[in-house]
Amino acid sequence: MGDGKRFAVLLCAEDSDYVKKRYGGYYGVFVEMLAEEGEAWEVFKVANGEFPDDDEIANFDGFVITGSCNDAHGNDVWICKLIALLKKLDSLNKKVLGICFGHQILSRALGGKTGRAISGWDIGVTAIHLSSSTSTLFSSLNIPTTLSVIECHQDEVRELPPEAEVIAWSDKTGVEMFRYGDHMMGIQGHPEYTKDILLHLIDRLMQLSFIEDSYADELKANLGKVEPDKNAWKKLCTSFLKGRL
Repeated sequence: MGDGKRFAVLLCAEDSDYVKKRYGGYYGVFVEMLAEEGEAWEVFKVANGEFPDDDEIANFDGFVITGSCNDAHGNDVWICKLIALLKKLDSLNKKVLGICFGHQILSRALGGKTGRAISGWDIGVTAIHLSSSTSTLFSSLNIPTTLSVIECHQDEVRELPPEAEVIAWSDKTGVEMFRYGDHMMGIQGHPEYTKDILLHLIDRLMQLSFIEDSYADELKANLGKVEPDKNAWKKLCTSFLKGRL
């Protein structure tokens, strides 16, 4: 099915010990969701300054940008370099899927604006609503128009790039998904996450004093109430990345 295609994960986060041990790092989490037989997948640890060479880029059929603890509106050296890479990928019409921080930094690279979410942290399983325009875009997938996805973010896309289109929203976040042309798409949530990853992330946020203990307890208590639509997200993400929409 993969037809010898090559894909790259642009890793924007440090792997936690838990994710390393359980999944082989966040790269392993993405490969588990997206990879198909016959494909080659590689990882570039861009947060550590590891980027594909210019002559390598053409050899890849698609790229995935991961989440991060960093702010997409920051100006760290690696973030500025990533923005330059994403602009180049746009000029080459390469398929790019941005997740959480990846969604935000992709928007910024294309001319949008990001910042702290007006409604604060969104952590848990969130219902997002696909816009009416997606009924044609995703019609071949036979997926519901409301999908549950794991979220963990305090930043958001505040202003879309010119010519980009909102394709999903939620009660807390106006831009849950956007598309730019036929080759770039951002998703604010984490379709690749499992609930155990989120539980460990909640503990880390609490230990680092990013969230209060009482809020963490509330999040954990609510986590069992709704399941993320992992199969639908897998179908949506792989179909976009592999050009099957």
